Amino acid sequence: MSFAELGLSPKVLAAVEAAGYSEPTPIQAQAIPHILQRRDVLGIAQTGTGKTASFTLPMLTRLEQGRARARMPRTLILEPTRELAAQVEESFNRYGANSRLSVALLIGGLSFGDQDAKLTRGVDVLIATPGRLLDHFERGRLLLTGIDILVIDEADRMLDMGFIPDIERICKLIPQTRQTLFFSATMPGEIQRLVDQFLRDPVKIEVARPATTASTVTQNLIAAPGDPQAKRDILRTVIRSEDPFKNAIVFCNRKRDVSVLQRSLAKHGFKAVALHGDMDQRARMAALDSFKTGESEILVASDVAARGLDIPKVSHVFNFDVPTHPEDYVHRIGRTGRAGQSGTAITIVAPSDRRYLSAIEKMTGQSIEWRGAPVDEASDEDKSDGRGRRGGSSSRGRRGGSSGERRSGGNSASAAPRSAEPKAAAESKPAAEPRRGRPEPVRQGEPRRKEAPRNRSREDRDDAPVVGLGDHVPNFLLRPVKIR
Repeated sequence: MSFAELGLSPKVLAAVEAAGYSEPTPIQAQAIPHILQRRDVLGIAQTGTGKTASFTLPMLTRLEQGRARARMPRTLILEPTRELAAQVEESFNRYGANSRLSVALLIGGLSFGDQDAKLTRGVDVLIATPGRLLDHFERGRLLLTGIDILVIDEADRMLDMGFIPDIERICKLIPQTRQTLFFSATMPGEIQRLVDQFLRDPVKIEVARPATTASTVTQNLIAAPGDPQAKRDILRTVIRSEDPFKNAIVFCNRKRDVSVLQRSLAKHGFKAVALHGDMDQRARMAALDSFKTGESEILVASDVAARGLDIPKVSHVFNFDVPTHPEDYVHRIGRTGRAGQSGTAITIVAPSDRRYLSAIEKMTGQSIEWRGAPVDEASDEDKSDGRGRRGGSSSRGRRGGSSGERRSGGNSASAAPRSAEPKAAAESKPAAEPRRGRPEPVRQGEPRRKEAPRNRSREDRDDAPVVGLGDHVPNFLLRPVKIR
């Protein structure tokens, strides 16, 4: 099937041909005809399969039939992040090169004045994040009563990031006769109720099972200790050993770790830039441009770069941290192996990440191959060599035993005597005398405060809630107060 068979206008077909595309992807081939028929659409497809063009191309065809540069926008596209919104704007400018349509990008981090000037001149398409869109509406700069098409892109992320109240408010500001389009790579069951609320008799297009990974991506796991320095050493070793290696996106769970890892890679000679949500918009766009143009070979990012970013020809994705939400894993590794090309995704797994890894394999329905020994076996080897928690003079090993004993709650045969010895010693040991010159104050009518045992193992500690300062109340707070 070709694009010419989908019912697109000649101007749009010319722009698609100029962009170098000849055949539509499965999601494009199924969604475009229904959108042109003004049906509500719920599209679910793997990341990197062309969902953006699925709604961009038919929208351009429909907008050609109306008056260009309308005073009130006719189309609204909501995106969860600024980077995705800017990317959709690029798609509109590329495919709408032969049309006289105007586009306004309303995102945070940019000047209100420039955005107000565009709205005053009149726009056909609004591409916005929910917060900045409502800011313009509350300032009286925007009317949404002319919206004919509403697109909620990356729907699961939009609803998962706390945008539900904003989206519900925006939907009330838009005519009920609108056409609504939902596109996402995953669609968890708990948000199906919200989908039913926003869409009317939608056509559900599912070209792949939800939360599946692309077959063009080779996935591997590498075991690592929990020490961040050791993980950074492993990451650098793996990057240098990959052949062929062109560029890579390295994902971290925390924004603080993004900056630390970027500086570490740059210190060891890698051309790396950072991208996370605390950076201002100009710095974020500069980092993306540096990576896209090849000036930087490594982009260290938080999950702000995991959703929908279309960066062509990314050869590798490294998960420095295992994502805590399994859906994020699908989006992260979807930054490589796009448009039918091959890619490699490598995840560094620490012993504490086993439960997150199990959730990922359960959601995707496939087991990921290990490079070398799995994380549990690797940790056992470290213990036998004297480098683990139980070896050498590790204080953590003396206090709590091995990680396996702690997970079992101290019920193993080897753990029982270890926890009993300090307890028996504590009972036979005489009570310590109070320090001279600083007697412990005792209020009348109250029992003397018991001294808590200091070297209790983790199994002996109770889980009762701590009231006030617990057992560690400073003496000056216990001195009797004379009331005049």
